[in-house]
Amino acid sequence: MAVTEEQVREALSTVMDPELGFNIVDLGLVYDIEIDGDTVNVTMTLTYMGCPAGPQMVAAARQAVEQLEGVEHANINLVFSPPWTPDMMREEIRWILGR
Repeated sequence: MAVTEEQVREALSTVMDPELGFNIVDLGLVYDIEIDGDTVNVTMTLTYMGCPAGPQMVAAARQAVEQLEGVEHANINLVFSPPWTPDMMREEIRWILGR
């Protein structure tokens, strides 16, 4: 059975940004998800270049996606263009953080 983009987003929503305390989906760090058979390609960013939690978050994202049934490989492509801004967060999180 093929995995869906919704299932991948749900899996990624378990990955937390340890500095902000919210998941990477709600923070708007996930830019794109492409599914090619049993391979999932995720394009994501970090809140800022050089974020010390970056390697941890990329590894957690890969692990979360690869645990889904029907996924053999997850490629996490880290990009910094376009740069992340607080406007990319869900409105509720912006309100909580006072942005």
